[in-house]
Amino acid sequence: MSIIPEDDLSDRLTNLSYVTLALIGTGGASAHDLVDMHRRGAELYYYVAVSKLYAEPKRLEKLGYVRSRVEPGKTRERTVYTLTRKGAAALRRFALQPPAPPRIQNEAIVKLISGDVVRDDRKLRDTLLTLRAELDDQAERLADARLRADDLSHRARYLALTHDLGERLVRAQLEWLDEVERELG
Repeated sequence: MSIIPEDDLSDRLTNLSYVTLALIGTGGASAHDLVDMHRRGAELYYYVAVSKLYAEPKRLEKLGYVRSRVEPGKTRERTVYTLTRKGAAALRRFALQPPAPPRIQNEAIVKLISGDVVRDDRKLRDTLLTLRAELDDQAERLADARLRADDLSHRARYLALTHDLGERLVRAQLEWLDEVERELG
């Protein structure tokens, strides 16, 4: 596999591009809105550095996938991005291609399978159980996102299904931590 220089990617759509286009959707969004949506639950499904959520809409605008307009905000003007026909077509093509299989990237697994090197199940268990606070926080953010979904009636069905998956994933991880606690206790 060859590594493509960063400048060769400047006109390509990446996973971040599709995430950005999807979050903008038919309703439009400012970069701040994208960051807010990410923090409210989208980061459960894909992690993106906040700085990239501010930069990607500008890059997509240069490529013709989105356009921007300036609107009054609460304290100052804000730039709102909307999909162009080109952007909507690209997102539609992407959305209708079969998805890649889900990946489970979980640092806790790497820590757990290091148990034979750690050789202290109690300390390893206690380290892993610190995840409960983060999972509880994720559950709260998902509950908040579910309530806020009513404000996005054009996406309500899709958001409900997404939140269902998120809630199931959080529950599964909490149940797994219960098992870790029993086994390593």
